[in-house]
Amino acid sequence: MKWKIETSKNAEKFLAKNQLSKNEVFDLIGRAIRRLREEQANVNMKKLTGEWTGFYRIRRGKIRIIAEFRFEDSVVFIEEIDWRGNIY
Repeated sequence: MKWKIETSKNAEKFLAKNQLSKNEVFDLIGRAIRRLREEQANVNMKKLTGEWTGFYRIRRGKIRIIAEFRFEDSVVFIEEIDWRGNIY
Protein backbone atom coordinates (compact mmCIF):
# COMPACT_ATOMS: atom_id res chain seq x y z
CA MET A 1 0.00 0.00 0.00
CA LYS A 2 1.36 3.42 -0.95
CA TRP A 3 1.33 6.14 1.67
CA LYS A 4 1.10 9.83 0.90
CA ILE A 5 3.31 12.11 3.00
CA GLU A 6 2.19 15.71 3.46
CA THR A 7 4.20 18.41 5.24
CA SER A 8 3.22 21.70 6.82
CA LYS A 9 4.84 24.98 5.78
CA ASN A 10 6.73 25.07 9.09
CA ALA A 11 8.22 21.64 8.43
CA GLU A 12 9.21 22.67 4.88
CA LYS A 13 10.86 25.84 6.21
CA PHE A 14 12.84 23.90 8.81
CA LEU A 15 14.14 21.46 6.20
CA ALA A 16 15.15 24.26 3.83
CA LYS A 17 16.74 26.43 6.53
CA ASN A 18 18.82 23.57 7.93
CA GLN A 19 19.58 21.98 4.56
CA LEU A 20 18.18 18.63 5.61
CA SER A 21 17.11 15.99 3.13
CA LYS A 22 13.43 15.10 2.77
CA ASN A 23 14.55 11.56 1.95
CA GLU A 24 15.96 11.09 5.45
CA VAL A 25 12.70 12.30 7.01
CA PHE A 26 10.65 10.11 4.66
CA ASP A 27 12.82 7.11 5.61
CA LEU A 28 12.02 7.73 9.29
CA ILE A 29 8.31 8.00 8.46
CA GLY A 30 8.49 4.69 6.57
CA ARG A 31 10.08 3.00 9.57
CA ALA A 32 7.41 4.48 11.86
CA ILE A 33 4.66 3.07 9.63
CA ARG A 34 6.27 -0.37 9.77
CA ARG A 35 6.50 -0.14 13.55
CA LEU A 36 2.84 0.90 13.86
CA ARG A 37 1.96 -2.17 11.79
CA GLU A 38 3.83 -4.17 14.47
CA GLU A 39 6.71 -5.07 12.18
CA GLN A 40 10.36 -4.89 13.23
CA ALA A 41 11.66 -1.35 12.70
CA ASN A 42 14.40 0.59 14.42
CA VAL A 43 12.81 3.97 15.13
CA ASN A 44 12.40 5.95 18.34
CA MET A 45 8.79 7.06 18.48
CA LYS A 46 6.24 7.89 21.14
CA LYS A 47 2.51 8.60 21.14
CA LEU A 48 1.85 12.11 22.38
CA THR A 49 -0.82 13.34 24.80
CA GLY A 50 -2.32 16.65 25.86
CA GLU A 51 -2.24 19.33 23.17
CA TRP A 52 -0.71 16.83 20.72
CA THR A 53 -3.20 13.98 21.24
CA GLY A 54 -3.38 11.85 18.10
CA PHE A 55 0.17 12.69 17.02
CA TYR A 56 3.44 10.79 17.35
CA ARG A 57 6.92 12.11 18.11
CA ILE A 58 9.75 10.61 16.09
CA ARG A 59 13.24 11.26 17.42
CA ARG A 60 16.45 11.30 15.41
CA GLY A 61 19.42 12.74 17.31
CA LYS A 62 18.48 16.29 18.32
CA ILE A 63 15.73 16.60 15.73
CA ARG A 64 12.08 15.88 16.57
CA ILE A 65 9.32 15.19 14.06
CA ILE A 66 5.67 15.43 15.07
CA ALA A 67 3.40 13.56 12.68
CA GLU A 68 -0.16 12.31 12.44
CA PHE A 69 -0.83 8.91 10.84
CA ARG A 70 -4.22 8.49 9.15
CA PHE A 71 -4.51 4.79 8.35
CA GLU A 72 -7.96 5.05 6.77
CA ASP A 73 -6.58 7.41 4.07
CA SER A 74 -2.97 6.10 4.04
CA VAL A 75 -1.73 9.63 4.72
CA VAL A 76 0.99 10.90 7.04
CA PHE A 77 0.88 14.59 7.90
CA ILE A 78 4.13 16.05 9.27
CA GLU A 79 3.03 18.95 11.46
CA GLU A 80 6.39 20.04 12.89
CA ILE A 81 10.10 19.37 12.52
CA ASP A 82 12.41 21.20 14.88
CA TRP A 83 15.28 20.91 17.33
CA ARG A 84 14.70 19.17 20.65
CA GLY A 85 14.21 22.25 22.83
CA ASN A 86 12.01 24.17 20.41
CA ILE A 87 9.37 21.69 19.29
CA TYR A 88 7.01 21.47 22.25
